[in-house]
Amino acid sequence: MSFQLAATLQELLEGVPLPADRARLIEYARAQGAGERELEALRRLPDRRYRSLDEVGEELAPVQPRPQPERNEPRAESGEPPGGEDYTQIPSDTGRVRE
Repeated sequence: MSFQLAATLQELLEGVPLPADRARLIEYARAQGAGERELEALRRLPDRRYRSLDEVGEELAPVQPRPQPERNEPRAESGEPPGGEDYTQIPSDTGRVRE
């Protein structure tokens, strides 16, 4: 759905008593003179209660990223530590100038 249609519907629904379910949104839009295109878009909404016009707009034309499921698994190791074995072993000749 286009952002323009979603914005038009949000404007058309200004003043609807919230929370409202899909049927109430359609009824209110019809009373405000909505066309068939707008009513059809509202009919495609999931049948649930909407607490704000932002929720309606998000269902019509999503702009927010969808939440990703949390991963509780550890990540795989990235490989050898930086510096290889020198990272985990102290050299025996510390303080000596190398040539």
